[in-house]
Amino acid sequence: MEWKKKSVKSINLQQILVDGMDLIKRWEEDKKPIMLNQYYQELEQDPFDGEEFVERLAWRVNASKSPPGNTDAAFDPDLLHQAFTQAIKDLQILDERTAKKCERVEAAVKEEEVRYWHNIAQLLDNNREAFQSFQELDSHINSVATKVVHLGDQLESVNTPRSRAVEAQRLMNHFREFLLPGPLVSEVFTDKAKIYEAADVIQKLHLIAQELPSGKFEGAKQKIAEKYDEIERSLIMEFVKAHRAGDKDRMKEIAGTLSHFKGYSQCVDAFIEEAQIGALRSRDLYGEVVPLCTRSQELITQVFTNPDQVMGKFVLNIFQGQLQEYIQVKLDNKSIPELYLKNLHELYCQTVKLCSDLQRFNLGNDSQFLSKLTKSIFQRHLRSYISVETRYLKEKFNIILSRYYDSKGHQKKNIQSGGINDFRRNIQDVIGTKANINIAPAAENYGGETFLSEEVAISLLQETKQAFKRCQMLSTQSDVHNNAVHIFDLLTKALLVEHVDYAIELGLLVIPGGEVRSPPEINFFEVIHQSSSMVNLLDKLFSDTLVPLVISTPKHGDCLQKKKQLGASLEQKLDNGLDRTLSAIVSYIRHLLSTEQKRTDFRPENEDTLIYNVTSACQKVVRYVTQVSERVRDSLDGHNLESVLLELGLRLHRTILDHLMKFEYSATGAMAVICDVNEYRKCVAGFKNPQVNSLFDTLHTLCKLLQVSPENLKMVCSGDQLSGLDRTVLANFIQLRSDYKIAKLGNQLK
Repeated sequence: MEWKKKSVKSINLQQILVDGMDLIKRWEEDKKPIMLNQYYQELEQDPFDGEEFVERLAWRVNASKSPPGNTDAAFDPDLLHQAFTQAIKDLQILDERTAKKCERVEAAVKEEEVRYWHNIAQLLDNNREAFQSFQELDSHINSVATKVVHLGDQLESVNTPRSRAVEAQRLMNHFREFLLPGPLVSEVFTDKAKIYEAADVIQKLHLIAQELPSGKFEGAKQKIAEKYDEIERSLIMEFVKAHRAGDKDRMKEIAGTLSHFKGYSQCVDAFIEEAQIGALRSRDLYGEVVPLCTRSQELITQVFTNPDQVMGKFVLNIFQGQLQEYIQVKLDNKSIPELYLKNLHELYCQTVKLCSDLQRFNLGNDSQFLSKLTKSIFQRHLRSYISVETRYLKEKFNIILSRYYDSKGHQKKNIQSGGINDFRRNIQDVIGTKANINIAPAAENYGGETFLSEEVAISLLQETKQAFKRCQMLSTQSDVHNNAVHIFDLLTKALLVEHVDYAIELGLLVIPGGEVRSPPEINFFEVIHQSSSMVNLLDKLFSDTLVPLVISTPKHGDCLQKKKQLGASLEQKLDNGLDRTLSAIVSYIRHLLSTEQKRTDFRPENEDTLIYNVTSACQKVVRYVTQVSERVRDSLDGHNLESVLLELGLRLHRTILDHLMKFEYSATGAMAVICDVNEYRKCVAGFKNPQVNSLFDTLHTLCKLLQVSPENLKMVCSGDQLSGLDRTVLANFIQLRSDYKIAKLGNQLK
């Protein structure tokens, strides 16, 4: 900014004011660019907030007029009004400048657009000219090509007969050499370097010789045949040398030449033989086949024109060669059926897996090629598989069972069961019980042995499971269900008939009949438990293994029916054995009560003696019943346990009730019987059966009728526990009181 110096004399007041206004205006103009730049920065924020812009402007005005450090200065509206007015003016100026700038930019864009369209027009003109030139050139090329093709046809029509004539002349010259006596002297047949040319000539001459009549051409035909075989052998030898040298190009050339010879298959055989030299010699023969085929396929694809057929023949050679030999060696010995079946199953599975791995190779058009190879190798063994399997299972099952019975020192007996034998045994039990004698023959006691073994069952099931796996793999689709049924029949016979049913029959023989005067053998509870466990194991094998093999065939229903019949037969025998065991237990309890209970227990000679202890008979019965219940809990579980304890409780209640009805009770004896019944209640409480507990609770209440005073007898009979009983039962029980006739208690119930 320049300042002009003026003399003091020439300065007047008006001039001073003008200069001052001019100075202020110039200062404001210098300041405006700074303010406008600040506005630019604020207005270009994204997003722009007008209210925030006004707040910042107001804050700057107040901050500029406040003393430093004082933020609580008084609000000056005039100053704020001036600032806003000035800001509006500045924004108007900014708007004008922006508008002018936009006009300049729009003008520049329009000029650029005009230039762009001008360039586009020029490019379109150039493109039309280029397309016209291309059409002219294409027409010219077509014209030339037509002339060239026509010329080529003319040349071919002239050259083909000439070439054929030359070829015919060449063949006739060579054929003439074969007609002459003596060895061949042509360089084509004597120079080994020209073996491919010789092969081409001899192959054509061989075809011609086959059409010639016999007679004067017989010598020539023979010499051609001999030379044909010689060249063919030479080519095969050259092919083998090239293969050993790794010369793929030469192998391909020789294979192409030999493809027109009748001995082409010998070339393929030579390749296969050379490729397999040193291979397939380790113990893991199956693991070497796929890598060998992978390496060979790459070479076959490069050398032969028909790689699919060559690869198929390569695999066929492996299967019918070393693989078949390996399998026959493994399966040659059938003297050990277990080892034979194991090897047969493993080898067949490995072969099937190998065929699956070889599916990725293109072996020709026959999709069943590999499966046919597998069947051809194993056909003899698969045909006799099921006979070997069944024979082995019979022997194995017999060994398992015999080994078990031998370990127990037991010689199996021929037990006749069912029909007249069961009927005779039941008659003996009934007669013996009613006559209070034991007329059944004394049965052998095996020291508590049940002759049932879970280990034996698991061994039988495991062998059968392995047999089912072999059956599924080695049987044909049409025979697999029949073979599976044969195996299942062998299992049911060994497990259910020869082991479980035999043990049940032995258990039935051990159970005493008639009157039992000594603690009977009650191992039959363990027989029930072990038999149920084995049947459950058989059911699981049936569902998991056999059903998938026969599910879609009529054999499924047959197997279900047979299993159901065998299960029903065993269940019937178990029910009979359980009934006879409980009868023997109750018979022994009845014997204890009849021999240990004295009439003086319930009608002592000294009525003044107070009785608070249970009788000796009751103690022995409770002790024995406790032992039996513990034995039952150790042997059974689940529903079987509940059913047996319920039946035992019901029979025990009936036995004790019948026993108590035989005595006459005094007032002191009534206390004794109440103590006994209460002890019985405690004993059966361990059965945890509400029905049994209710019966003994009712019996305990009935015994109170033997003690209650005559005047209260009617009230007790009308109680909750006795109100539901038949009045005849109450009357019969009251008749057991020693004062029944004296006190005329019969009138109390009327």
